[in-house]
Amino acid sequence: MIYLDNAATSFPKPERVYAAMDRFARHSLANPGRSGHKMALESEHALEDARHRLNRFFGGRNPDRWAFTLNCTDALNMAFKGVLNDGDHVITSDLEHNSVSRPLVALSEAKRITLTRVPADGGGTIDPEAIRAAITPKTRLIALTHASNVLGTVQPVADVGRIAREYDLLFLVDAAQSAGVLRVDVQEMCIDLLAMPGHKSLLGPTGTGALYVGSRVSIRPWREGGTGGDSLTPTQPTDFPHSIEGGTPNVLGVVGLVAGLDFVESRSVEAIHKHESELCARLRNALAELPGIELFGHSDASRRVAAVSFRCEMLPAPELAGLLDQSFNIAVRPGLHCAPYIHKALGTAPDGLVRVSPGPFNTEADIDSFVDALTQITGGM
Repeated sequence: MIYLDNAATSFPKPERVYAAMDRFARHSLANPGRSGHKMALESEHALEDARHRLNRFFGGRNPDRWAFTLNCTDALNMAFKGVLNDGDHVITSDLEHNSVSRPLVALSEAKRITLTRVPADGGGTIDPEAIRAAITPKTRLIALTHASNVLGTVQPVADVGRIAREYDLLFLVDAAQSAGVLRVDVQEMCIDLLAMPGHKSLLGPTGTGALYVGSRVSIRPWREGGTGGDSLTPTQPTDFPHSIEGGTPNVLGVVGLVAGLDFVESRSVEAIHKHESELCARLRNALAELPGIELFGHSDASRRVAAVSFRCEMLPAPELAGLLDQSFNIAVRPGLHCAPYIHKALGTAPDGLVRVSPGPFNTEADIDSFVDALTQITGGM
């Protein structure tokens, strides 16, 4: 299989991820904080080590402000439902994944909040001044993706973060497509809430993620339960991270996440981004030469992550992706990519686009094989 669907989840994982998880599962996988024996303490240490690693990698101030989640969707729901109050106004964009859009639309339709969706320009970028213009006296939160999962376009989150601070608003960043492949510093970028998955560019397993809650944020728990350290308190403890981390965490997954982070740090974010950008540039250049292919999003590699989306005049996206899978053993992602608002803006709904997303282990030969397969399917038009 030539795997070009890394924007959905990275594959393969670094060998050290498989090895670390296997070793930990066989020798140390106990319930953290629930017992005093050696295995339980090893599990607790694994979680604490992971918090410190994430805090250092993303420029946080306090490792205890990192809560482990099931995925980025879980982290986003924890943030929205823990921070927003009745009557609040939220600003977001038409680039957002449904993990941002659906919780906010549900709150809006329930008359809990009001919502403004700022459109991206023709190249797929949000203008920070359009965010500023949308601010009202009731605005509490700005929620923005760092990079579009459809177009790959990187958003000016630092500029938006400064605007949020200027107006004393909270700023949430969805780093689903950027964590591990772009530099993210929560302090420099004025980010109050950072949501991320572990299974994409951080190269960890599925079922992992994290939410960073900055010191300016007061957040209610949306999941109550056991925390291990405090069993007497009748309601959820208020100390971080236990206040929003009820229940037994996915320790094994977190161990794999840290091993993935080890790989990213050894290779460097910049080197991984450069490698993936070069593959995307090779792909875009080849697709631009094929008749009947329409590319979307701007072409500036320095302002993109590794997601190239296109429309084929000859075949709808789902059919084309199916042929690539069945006849050529190539995995890509067709459709609306859980981001319907940007597809509506682009005029690509309901069939959507074909998205090709190379990762750190893909090669130029993979890209060339994809282009050759596409040419065979379309017959060069």
